Amino acid sequence: MIKRIKVKLNIIEGMLYYWQATSEKEKVGESYIINMAELPEMAYIYDDEFNKESVRKVLSAISNREILNSESRKERKFWNNNMWMLEDLEYTNMMIAPLKTLNLDGIIEKLNNQSLQSKDEELEVLFIPGHHDEYLIADNKLVINFFRVKADLYEENKVTIGDTPLVDYIQEKLTELIKK
Repeated sequence: MIKRIKVKLNIIEGMLYYWQATSEKEKVGESYIINMAELPEMAYIYDDEFNKESVRKVLSAISNREILNSESRKERKFWNNNMWMLEDLEYTNMMIAPLKTLNLDGIIEKLNNQSLQSKDEELEVLFIPGHHDEYLIADNKLVINFFRVKADLYEENKVTIGDTPLVDYIQEKLTELIKK
């Protein structure tokens, strides 16, 4: 039975600093970038083609205002996504604000009322700056690619992923997690 759903935004908070500093033409130190790449949650997007060094290379290139020279499609996508955040920090903040106040207590009962029983008492929803996949499920965690979050320009705090409202999307994916 699920007792708690924990939302983790530590990586997005760290990236927000990076995006703000970089947009203000401040140099973000290499050690900060390496620390971000080494956060355990980032490992969910790492594979043979994209790893800690990929994150370091891309974020350093952006911070140093260098052209990214990479054959890797995932590195180029990660570069594009981060550049998009820098283009309009106001929109970036519109994406982040609803996540900071996200309360998933209302879906705990709905998830527990399904005919499925979760083996975990606590589930986690992590938002990370991904490169490709919209989400992934690992253990008791739903890992959502932050770059897929869409803020509505006309309705404050209205956020979707694809065409699905954020809370509905999370409930749908947590149901999938429980079924695994």
